[in-house]
Amino acid sequence: MLEVTQIQNGIVLDHISPGNGLKIFNKLMPTQTDNPVVLLMNVYSDYMSKKDIIKLENVENINLEFLGLIDEHISINIIKNGEVIHKERVTIPKQVKGILTCHNPRCITHSEPLSNPTFELVCKKTLSYQCEYCETITKYTL
Repeated sequence: MLEVTQIQNGIVLDHISPGNGLKIFNKLMPTQTDNPVVLLMNVYSDYMSKKDIIKLENVENINLEFLGLIDEHISINIIKNGEVIHKERVTIPKQVKGILTCHNPRCITHSEPLSNPTFELVCKKTLSYQCEYCETITKYTL
């Protein structure tokens, strides 16, 4: 039997839709390789029937802005000394920066190496965002 104990300090990403845990895990791991990480997939849940969970031990600050783009059902639990000190639900971000690349090949963001464009949400259903420079609509894809 597999036993996964609680973490003492870190972040727990809970209520991840089944299958999305691996997508999130792959996005997080290039920057978080020195700390113990647990990825649980297809775990039984009263709330969702099945869910994925990610536990990040000894992690305090990571960019979780992209979580709302992958799955808006996720809850983030901040753990200190084995206790949940803060809990929040993710939402689809109204504005993203540093996550998307403009689909317009003539956009200045492709030729200007220091540009870090901001994209504004224009359609929640399709995750479509508008580039601040050229106003081209770009859809988020994982």
